[in-house]
Amino acid sequence: MPASYAYLGPEGTFTEVALRTLPEAATRELIPYVSVQSALDAVRAGEAEAAFVPIENSVEGGITATLDGLVAGEPLTIYREVLLSITFALLVRPGTQLTDIKTVSAHPAAQPQVRNWLKANLPDAVWESAASNADAARLVQEGRYDAAFAGEFAAARYGLEALETGIHDAENAQTRFVLVGRPARPAARTGADKTSVVLWQRADHPGGLRDLLGEFASRGINLMLLQSRPTGAGIGNYCFCVDAEGHISDRRMAEALTGLKRICLEVRFLGSYPRADMEPGEAGPVQAGTSDEEFMQAADWVARCQDGRF
Repeated sequence: MPASYAYLGPEGTFTEVALRTLPEAATRELIPYVSVQSALDAVRAGEAEAAFVPIENSVEGGITATLDGLVAGEPLTIYREVLLSITFALLVRPGTQLTDIKTVSAHPAAQPQVRNWLKANLPDAVWESAASNADAARLVQEGRYDAAFAGEFAAARYGLEALETGIHDAENAQTRFVLVGRPARPAARTGADKTSVVLWQRADHPGGLRDLLGEFASRGINLMLLQSRPTGAGIGNYCFCVDAEGHISDRRMAEALTGLKRICLEVRFLGSYPRADMEPGEAGPVQAGTSDEEFMQAADWVARCQDGRF
């Protein structure tokens, strides 16, 4: 397997900045790809050891290109996550003034994060989506568009100037990125972990989603992300992408996944990995009756009942 990481490029994306915060990135060749899907496919094809891609932002929620790329195709596993605070700069060719800007470009996920600023400052500008924020900067450099919303750090790479900086509609906006590789043993349990799965119902029926969520709720497992995605099988057919607190080696999580496997048409395990918003062991106490010790005590009691030792 090549000692390389694929990431959403080109150079100068927020994805690249977040990727370089991983210590192991210093020992890998970092290869930009034109889309999330192509980065994931590079891993599936054996062209890269892992892919680093955005999966969620605090303004719009899950990033559909990544969720769909993990839902379909050969299974992949999430091993790490990184949180990055996001603010944008308005990048332009040297000499461009605000009154000169008729077209602006960025990744679609950026639009909800700058919508109010754009309305207040460039109400007549036409929005054009790009494959990434850095790609939008490249297109401005080439003269295709007048301005791009991107990281200020991208200006020097593309010979542009930051006309405005610190642009964001929501305070403390963050994007979550994940390191994705081929299936293998999950990352070791840290005591502050997250588990990601995709769930398909056997059939659409009243209370169907409640049944799926009940497998988590009855075991005291908190959900951190729940997003439906179309399966492609017709209107009204959805699967559910779920992030839940805990690790697959926790008894409560293992039992929840067992229950889901029993009632779902399909369950795709996307990995258990350390949470980026907590230090190892920082997770608080679990709900009463759902600790590993209590699960083992309950299993022991059932075994004693079966042996007539109750």
